[in-house]
Amino acid sequence: MTITTLQKAEILVEALPYIQKFNRKIIVIQYGGSAMIEENLQKQIIQDVVLLKLVGFKPILVHGGGKEINKWLAKVGLQAQFQNGLRVIDAPTMEIAEMVLNKLNKSLVQKIEQLRVLAAGISGKDGGLLKVQKNTVLGLILALWAK
Repeated sequence: MTITTLQKAEILVEALPYIQKFNRKIIVIQYGGSAMIEENLQKQIIQDVVLLKLVGFKPILVHGGGKEINKWLAKVGLQAQFQNGLRVIDAPTMEIAEMVLNKLNKSLVQKIEQLRVLAAGISGKDGGLLKVQKNTVLGLILALWAK
């Protein structure tokens, strides 16, 4: 689909109030699923994230990688396991998941930087950025909800 110059101008005029409202604001974008696999869609999403940065937003792209993790698990003869819709991760699965997610992270950073915008990829493990502890009450609620 080709957009004319007039259509682009109309889109920008419509977007201007939102650009002004969210200028210099952090926005978190969840990115995963099929959108990560289909190359044209991935390219468009990266371009959109870069555009958000260029108009003054502070986008944070939080990515998944479940489909790619499953692919690599199959390559090494392991099978993805789920319980109540949540991935069960043992030590070998965690090793594969970390490898895949780090690879995806670096690839996304590279694609953003190819569009001449600086980007940094960080893992939740970096510098103790994320710390979690198992919440058995939440687990019980999720288990009941899944039934």
